[in-house]
Amino acid sequence: MGIIGWIVLGLVAGALAKLIMPGNQGGGIIVTMILGIVGALLGGFIGSALFGVDISTFFSLTTWLLAIGGALIVLLIWGLITGRKGRATH
Repeated sequence: MGIIGWIVLGLVAGALAKLIMPGNQGGGIIVTMILGIVGALLGGFIGSALFGVDISTFFSLTTWLLAIGGALIVLLIWGLITGRKGRATH
């Protein structure tokens, strides 16, 4: 799958991850798109490296699940990082 495919997959996976993830993660549509692309790449890397999953097909359910899972991980980390900023430590 080419870079354009990963970008499109990441955009959709980021949007779905933001819908799935409870709470307010902050960030606008641009941040969601970037996190989705990073998450799709992360999910694809983890799936191919650890589980030996073939991620070369765009319309494969496995590819989509890995991309959404990766986007959820990245979104969770993003929420933890940005959630701590601006809080008072009393």
